[in-house]
Amino acid sequence: MEFFIPAAMAQDAAPSQGNPMVTLLMFGGLFVFMYLFIIRPQRKRQKEHQNLVSSLSKGDEVVMTSGLLGKIVKVDDNYIVLDTGDNQEQKFQKVAVHAVLPKGTIKSI
Repeated sequence: MEFFIPAAMAQDAAPSQGNPMVTLLMFGGLFVFMYLFIIRPQRKRQKEHQNLVSSLSKGDEVVMTSGLLGKIVKVDDNYIVLDTGDNQEQKFQKVAVHAVLPKGTIKSI
């Protein structure tokens, strides 16, 4: 039993420091990974959505983020007015538009 006591005392010594360049490269690699797989695709989606929202015009058939379908009757700076059927008009924010549908989609449903 006394044989293991000096070994335990030896483990109490300060651990040696690793190469700081390796740590720096790991952080750099992590940043590159996050940029390529998280930040860049999100920016691309934001840009595509912004282009979609800015190109909305009267007569477009759209689907909202809530799943509501409608035809645009009026376009303002930040809002659109949709005809959702039976001459019922509702006002929504432009950013709530999920996608523009091909013409005639609502009638075919």
